[in-house]
Order: sequence, then structure tokens, then C-alpha cells
Amino acid sequence: MTAVRIRGIYTTALTRLLRQDGLEVVQPSPPIRERFEDGLDTVPADVRIDTSRDRQGVSVSGDPDGVEAVAARLADAGIDAFRWDDPIPEGAVFDCEVLEAGGGGGATVDLGDGRRGYLPYDAVSGYVGDGDRYRVQVRESASPWGDDRARVEPGFSVGDGLCSLSRDRSGISAAVGGERGEELVGLTELLSIEVPEGWGLRWERAAADADLEAMGEAVADAGDRARELEATLADAPDEPGDPALLAEPEGTVWCWFGRESRFALDDSRCAVTATMAGHHRIKAGSSAASSAVDFAEAVCGGGGEFPFGAVAGQFGPEAGDRIALGHGKPDGRLITLGTGTVTDWSGDGSVSLEREMTAGGTYDALEVPIERGDVAVTKLREGRWWYPTTYRDSEGVAKGTYVNVCTPVELFPDCARYVDLYVDVIRRADGSVAVVDREELAEAVADGLVDEELAEKARNVASAVERALS
Repeated sequence: MTAVRIRGIYTTALTRLLRQDGLEVVQPSPPIRERFEDGLDTVPADVRIDTSRDRQGVSVSGDPDGVEAVAARLADAGIDAFRWDDPIPEGAVFDCEVLEAGGGGGATVDLGDGRRGYLPYDAVSGYVGDGDRYRVQVRESASPWGDDRARVEPGFSVGDGLCSLSRDRSGISAAVGGERGEELVGLTELLSIEVPEGWGLRWERAAADADLEAMGEAVADAGDRARELEATLADAPDEPGDPALLAEPEGTVWCWFGRESRFALDDSRCAVTATMAGHHRIKAGSSAASSAVDFAEAVCGGGGEFPFGAVAGQFGPEAGDRIALGHGKPDGRLITLGTGTVTDWSGDGSVSLEREMTAGGTYDALEVPIERGDVAVTKLREGRWWYPTTYRDSEGVAKGTYVNVCTPVELFPDCARYVDLYVDVIRRADGSVAVVDREELAEAVADGLVDEELAEKARNVASAVERALS
């Protein structure tokens, strides 16, 4: 049975979902242990689930077969959930070459086959210059929709959540302080398992709740992983060579949750503990909102309707705010279509966004020039599967309207977020209406980027918008 460790804002909901599918959730945090009565042991984990930095989704890393089983379940969380395999998974070992050094806190490195990573300067001894080569391991992967690069560092380590082995350490230590940390170090002598030569052992914080049997299992598991990594790298040259992948002991998959998926996760969480409507939607939009959501649930319990007006009034967006159009693509990329000013706002979840356009080129599909003084007026509504943008010239005359069909819009404090579904509807200045980019949607389905259920929803939405505009 695959053992999964979960951390972040989706933990309770995902714990319930995965346990329903027969997966074992381990190393629970204190709140999770309180919410689930049994079956949550502090033992080594095969797979790790961590919430992304922007709280939009999660990473799933670990044993490749286990990762695939977990990611497949998460991708079924809702109609607007997406998953992507990471070409730079956690734990992978690369030979790399420095491409850009000199500024900031690290250098961009070439990992081979078009892959790029980020090497922190403080992880390397001595000066780092363009063209320098290193053998590195991926410490932290990066979401496909974000701007960060995977963080890589020299040296090798392996772990299972309870303990880690590292070639950069020696002896035995503990991340836990005080008497419990000293106890963990002392108990290690009672284990009848040897740490591989050249590797240092550190007990992680979760080990504070582990018994002696689990500790022994953790060291044995980490030792097996260390020996497997050494065997994989045995034939590699002593010095780093051309940028290339040398070892890939683990897999990493990224899952992004859309609005409907977040509300489905609310339902899963609600079966376990008091959960207000929009729990995950609110927490995904602002880290500052997490404590407010927890307080509201503690005082008022769960249920109700999603309080968009109250949430936007406290955290944004409101009239006068500037927000970006976060145009996600089904292949995982995030494209910002521009940033505009909220000119109109309604507590029911509707906003109008105004952007000044830069002259040059033409408006997609409308085939009219973008001229100086043009203004784009975008009307967004929380939860709607489409949104219109009307382009006007300097005199206020409409040059056409472009309706984007997408996953349900989420209006976060600094960004309107959705995933584009390719097919769109246009209304030209002469009043003619047309559905465009059907072929692109069909190609995305054929490529496995959009499943047929979601594609059919997009086609139906486009047809409904076309009828409304005709």
C-alpha cells in the first residue's frame, strides 16, 4: 500500500479522498490526527504532497508508481483539475552548466534538453561563473504555471519524511531540539541497521512521534534509497560533464485545482470537520486569509454560501485595485494578458477591468488594428465559464468583442485566474458573430491536454454564448 505524507491547505480534504481510495496517509500533523480517529501512523512515506507556494495546487513527489496512483486521483477532483509531469523531478541528479551568474542570490543553470534550474550561490563553495559545471540534485521542483525554476544544489540526499541521509553530513543529528532530539539520536544506537558508509543521518521533525520500530524502518528505507542512487551513479564520470540527466529515482507531478475542484474539495473536507463554503477558494487567493477562514469556522461552523463580497472587501479585488489576467494554458503555462484597473465592482462577484492597449499588431480573430488610445474593457464574474473583452478606440467606438471560454473564473486579490479552453466567440464591429479556434481545442484533446468531458463543456459554453450574441 502506498504511504502518503500531505502538507498544506488541502490536507484534510486530500486525506479523506486518498483514504477512500485505499491509500495510507502517514506522518499526520496534530490537527489531522485529531480529525481522523485511526489509521494515521508515523511511518516512512513513499509519496509526498505539498501545496504550491501560490496555493493554486499541489506537487506530488516520490516513488514513481505511487506518484502516478496519487496524481490520477487528484486529477479527478473536479472537471477543472489538471495534472502535468515535471521534467525536473525532486531528487533527480544532473550535470549542469552555469548560464547566467553574477546577480541576485543564484545562477541559472543548463540541465540539458532545454531544462533550466536555479543554483543558489550559498550552496556552492567558491566563486560561481558562467560556464562552470557542477553535479547537482533537485532539492525543490517548480510548478509549471509559476516563474520560479527548480532549485538544485551539489551533494546528494535521500529521505522518507522521518529521516534523511546526506553525503554532506556525518554522524547522527536531529531537526528536533531539546530532550526529544537527544533521545532520537540516542535511540539510533538501539537500531540493528547500519547507515551506508559516507552518509550522515538526520532525524526530521516528524520522527518525534515515531516509535522504535518505525525509526528502524525509516533508516532501512533511506539506506536502500541511498544505495540505489549510488549504484545508478556508479558509471558516471568523476567530474561533471555536459548538461544531462544522470539519475531519476523519484517522479514529480503537479496538480492545479480550478474553482469547481476547490469546491469539491470543500465537500470532502466538510465530511470531516466544519468547513465554510469557499474554504479552499479563499485560502488559495491569499495567505492572509487562512487565519480568517480558520477563525470563522471555529466561531460559526461550516456551511453557508461563498461570501465573495466579504472576502473581496477584506482582501480584494475592489474598485480602484489593479489585477492581472492570469491566462492559464492546458499545458501548464501561465500567461499574463495584462494588468488593468477595476473600474466597477459588485458584491455578487462581478468586476469590470479596464486596460490601455499598446499600439501595434491586430486583435486576435477580430483582425482589426490595435491603435494608440485603444481601451480594453473586460467583464469578469466569479465562477463563470467565459468572459467578454470589448475593445474601443480613443473615441469610445467599439472595434469588436472577444469572448474567452475558460474554466470557471476565480477573482483573487491580485489576479483573475482560469485555464483557457481554446475555443472562443467573437463579435465584430459589424455585428457578425463567429466561434473560433475549434481546431485548437480538438488538437488539445488529441494531445491529452484536455479531456473529452471538459472539451464538451467548452463547446456547449461557446454555442450558448454564440446564440446570446447573435
